[in-house]
Amino acid sequence: MYNQTINYKNKTYNIRHGGPFDRGSADSYYNRSPNPHYFEGATYYTDEIAIEPGTPEWDEYMAGYEYNEEFGNKKDWE
Repeated sequence: MYNQTINYKNKTYNIRHGGPFDRGSADSYYNRSPNPHYFEGATYYTDEIAIEPGTPEWDEYMAGYEYNEEFGNKKDWE
């Protein structure tokens, strides 16, 4: 099994598909505005959870968004 964590700005984040970091990076990738959320399990097959400001999940989502913005991995729509 591959490593499901990433180190970013001196913190380790779980990057499982559907988790807060993954959803933040996906929103950035598709040029969407931040919309902090995650999925309990598989993306789109389980409940979507809205994230409240000030929670660890909020920080994780925003880190994923910022990570993707910093490294410039964006969807090429052409």
